[in-house]
This record gives sequence, structure tokens and C-alpha cells, in this order.
Amino acid sequence: MSDTSVERAFAILETFERERRPLSMKELADTCRIPASTCHSLVHALLKRAYLYQTGKGKDLYPTRRLYDMGAVILAHDPVLQRLEPAMAALRDATRETVILGKRQKDAIVYLSVMEGPEVIRYSAAPGDLKPLHSTSIGKALLSVMKPQDLRDLLQAQARDRVTDSTITDIEALVANIEQGRKAGCFVTRGENVADVTAVAAPVAINNELFGLAVAGPSHRMDSRSDAVVAALTATRDALVEQGLAGTG
Repeated sequence: MSDTSVERAFAILETFERERRPLSMKELADTCRIPASTCHSLVHALLKRAYLYQTGKGKDLYPTRRLYDMGAVILAHDPVLQRLEPAMAALRDATRETVILGKRQKDAIVYLSVMEGPEVIRYSAAPGDLKPLHSTSIGKALLSVMKPQDLRDLLQAQARDRVTDSTITDIEALVANIEQGRKAGCFVTRGENVADVTAVAAPVAINNELFGLAVAGPSHRMDSRSDAVVAALTATRDALVEQGLAGTG
């Protein structure tokens, strides 16, 4: 199967996630902007492997539970999440804010796990979300391991879009900000990626791979409790290191 076919197959599945209802073959082709013949072939393959089923006489389509069950099995055996999610849950409960685990993927951060806090007003995100390196606390945490000149070269080569009015886009200002975080042991963004959201992150290493662990929430709440949030985050990181579940990077 070509890369294009894979992308189109995922586009079909993501359409069901977005629409949350059975869809006809024509609706899928139109929504995904796929030629009707190609859509028919992809749907037939998904039907054959029982990822889709026909819901009734109209032959509308909908995903089966196979996707859910397969995802649950995969997640249950993720070696990184098995190590970190109990500590992430405890950190969420201690701070009552959203806790995120992320990893660098090329020039972005991909969220691997998101545990949203219990507050009504909270930072919301989803696993699989891609975020910029330069405007996120996790991005800064993972960039902090680079040598200063290598960091400057990377920032020069990549886009540093102004995501919000508070996004730092100047290279020297970013390098200085990351160095400040390195000295403090944690990395902070205040409205740089999402307006009115503050996040604090620390790097953790598992099997020589670097991840970022972050706490994020509304700025008015995070900033008023910044010392307590930072203390909870660093205590979680230190406990993971002491238990041999992670390193400091």
C-alpha cells in the first residue's frame, strides 16, 4: 500500500471520529476529497478486515469495535506509558491540572499521553496532537539538551511562527529562555502556545530516549500556585529517577 493510500485510509477513519455518525460511500469520498473509485477500494479493504461494517439497508458505514480493542491492547503494552502513567495520574491529582507526556518528532512535539485535570476550566489536548518546539514547555525541555550553537542552528533552520502574542520568536531570546530553564531545572511557557495557558515541563529519559513531562492549566491558576506546581513536577521526576523508572536526560 502506498503512502497516499495509507493517508487516505486514515483520513476515512478520522472522518468518522469527527462526524460521529454512519456515513455513505459518497459522503466519505466527498469529505475526504478522494476519487470515488479509490474510496470504494479503501472501504472494501477496511470492510474485509472488519474495521468497518454496513449499518443497514442504506449501506451506510461505521467503524467496528475492532479499532477500539486493538488500540486498548497496544496502549496497555506501551513500555513508556506503563512506566510513567501511574506517576502522571498522581501528579494530576496533586496539581489538579492537565498532565502531558510528549516526545520530539522531527520539528514538533507529539503528545503521547494527556491526563486532563478535574477542574471545569482546564487545558484540553489529545494524544497525537502535534505542537511547535519553540512555543511549548516540553519543546523547550527537549531542546535544552542541545549544545548552544547546535540549538541556534536548529532554530535558524526551522519556522518560529508567532503562535500567540506572547510567543518568543527571536533566536537569542529563545536560547536565553531555555538556558534559564536549564538552570532552574524546569521550563515554563506563559501564553506562548495557547493564550492564557501556563505550562511547566521537565525532561525525563527512558532507555536513553528523552521525553518531556508537563503540567498545564489556565494562567491565573497556574501562576498563583507556581511554586507548588513546580515542586510537584520536580518531585515526580525525582521519584521516577529514584525508582529507576527514568533518568534526567
